[in-house]
Amino acid sequence: MPPKQPSADLPPLVMIRAFEAAGRTGSMRRAAEDIGVSHTVVSRHVRNLEYWLGCQLVRTGPRGVELTREGETLLAAASQGFSIIARAAGALRPGRQRGQLRIWCIQGLATRWLTPRLSELEAELDGVEIELRATDARPDLPRRQADIFIGFSALPHLPDGATALLRPRMFPVASPAWLERHGRPRDVADLAQMPLIHEGNHLQWTSWFEAAGVLPSAPLKGPRLSDASIGFDAALAGQGIALVNSLMAADEIDHGRLIEPFSTHVTLGSYYLLASPARSGDPIITAFKDWLVASITASAPE
Repeated sequence: MPPKQPSADLPPLVMIRAFEAAGRTGSMRRAAEDIGVSHTVVSRHVRNLEYWLGCQLVRTGPRGVELTREGETLLAAASQGFSIIARAAGALRPGRQRGQLRIWCIQGLATRWLTPRLSELEAELDGVEIELRATDARPDLPRRQADIFIGFSALPHLPDGATALLRPRMFPVASPAWLERHGRPRDVADLAQMPLIHEGNHLQWTSWFEAAGVLPSAPLKGPRLSDASIGFDAALAGQGIALVNSLMAADEIDHGRLIEPFSTHVTLGSYYLLASPARSGDPIITAFKDWLVASITASAPE
């Protein structure tokens, strides 16, 4: 018997997958990171899907992807369908998941704090296979895309079900060589006039100055880099002043590779943890949470 042909009413699933990721993450770039392709491929799949359907699904602008009414309808259906498939797949492979922990973590924390502690974590979770992905994209936990997500958010905007981990002090740092060339800023107002290293846009520094009680009198200067980890490297390389916290910078400050020019007490949000609801009560998840809370607390006693 010849194989049945796909239904003519069903769009190609590769297009649906790209559209669902774009709609869920709100960004073609984050969707590309999510499904492991380039953002141009995601954009092309979404355009082809719109052509296939004969209607517009998304609008793109400075704030990322915005869904049309038709796009919202299709996203709801696609998300439900993928969730059903994910639950069925998870039910078919429970043995693998019992000995595995898939962690997605925002890039700066993953690179600077969690990666150097992987051997400690492996000893704590003896026999568990650990998979770590450094990304700012939040996984679809109900679909079991990951088991754990560690993110950062302003406190009023923590996701539902999130466990707050640490509200770190955020402070400026620069390399000794940079400070020797440019001079040490005297205070927060003086700092606003200097070249700053920005994470994606000016929002983080703008929020920091506002929390510090200073309204910059001129536009902020300095390069805009894609994430906090690259900004940290740029500060180490003497390219400007970056915003960091003690989880990321304690070792470099202790060894004099970075200097905090003056003391401030500003917080902008909290690290948080989300766990897959499918693994609620799993002893591996519980053990990881206990280890993470204890380790973060010990790393940032302030």
